[in-house]
Amino acid sequence: MKHRVAITGIGLVTPVGLTTQATWQQLLQGQSGLGPLPEEYGLHDYPVRAVGLVKGEQELLSTVLPTKYHSRTERFSQLALLAGAQAMQQAGWSKDVPTDRYRFGSYVGVGVGGLEGIAQAAQDFAQGGPKRVNPFVIPKIITSMAAGWLSMQFNLQGPALATASACASSADALGLAFRAIRDGYADYMLAGGSEACAIPLTVAGFGNIRALSTWQGEPAAASRPFDANRSGFVLAEGAAMLVLERLEAAQARGATIIAEIVGYAATADAYHLTAMHPEGQGAIAALQLALADANISPEQVGYINAHGTATPMNDAQETMILKKVFGEHVLPARLDHAVVSSTKSMTGHMLGAAGAAEAAFCALALRDQMVPPTINLTTPDPACDLDYVPNQARQHGLDYAVSNSFGFGGSNTVLVLKRAQ
Repeated sequence: MKHRVAITGIGLVTPVGLTTQATWQQLLQGQSGLGPLPEEYGLHDYPVRAVGLVKGEQELLSTVLPTKYHSRTERFSQLALLAGAQAMQQAGWSKDVPTDRYRFGSYVGVGVGGLEGIAQAAQDFAQGGPKRVNPFVIPKIITSMAAGWLSMQFNLQGPALATASACASSADALGLAFRAIRDGYADYMLAGGSEACAIPLTVAGFGNIRALSTWQGEPAAASRPFDANRSGFVLAEGAAMLVLERLEAAQARGATIIAEIVGYAATADAYHLTAMHPEGQGAIAALQLALADANISPEQVGYINAHGTATPMNDAQETMILKKVFGEHVLPARLDHAVVSSTKSMTGHMLGAAGAAEAAFCALALRDQMVPPTINLTTPDPACDLDYVPNQARQHGLDYAVSNSFGFGGSNTVLVLKRAQ
């Protein structure tokens, strides 16, 4: 028996806002969370100028993690705890609510994880030898520790694991959590992603492969998906956690259903280290498989949250891919066409956390029947000719939404969400 899977809680900690409500309202208002590289990065002569940082969260951290543990946790775990606490509170869960805790797990997608801790430990070792290395460095940097801390904080005794598929990591975490509930292996999951590697080393690494935006104007305008003047993505940090439940169980306890996850698929291009397949074969297959998993046709989809990184090649390829899968339904010439937007224009690219955040945005769009815009889209690119909801949110009737996540190494992950009924 296949079970329906409901979303009952969403927690967001992003460069745009420290809460789900703040983040969503800022997105609908078209507000960017991007800013200049901090002075202490020492990258004054580097061509990259913008970054997306979460600010002010340290004042909230003690509400979810005792102070004595702050120095024993890496930032990606701390952001996951903050987002997880929001999601659990909205869903009405606490560690004391009676249920079979072995049926409640935590999947967290993390693309890079504790890179800052690794960099600091390497520096300490180089300067002072092995005795200078923090004894907590290993349990801090292990990728699965975000899921581990969530399980300890909320007494989740089901599986606690990390998924890592580059920029698709947290979309895969949600997809696997969805399958676990749908197929009867779990009743409840706290799933999503977290990333906190917006540090000088990472800026240099992504910058040197020419993946980052080199926009020299205002940092808030540096992320320009589908715009003719785009030059790359803006590195960002953040976390997004969602509570998923077996629909019947959520209804039985009177939970509010935000949306449902109804389809998931993941493929690999098997083509290149960083580039997508030139014909988009893997991404096309992932979209088609996800729609089939949801048992819907392309014409039923009203909104697509694009991967939309603002890299010159990938935006054009994603446009081509959407045309091949959705045909005329995605073309603006039709009155009932599906609309597309890239919220990375406001959040920046949160890497491993991006997929879960963008799935959350789809759930909120379905709930509110409002589509967030693609900001900074001022000069249309002829190769990107779909309706990207430029610069202003739009009311749009939605029954289904799709979230695309594509990652280095050729990962393609697609989630399909349905309006709560």
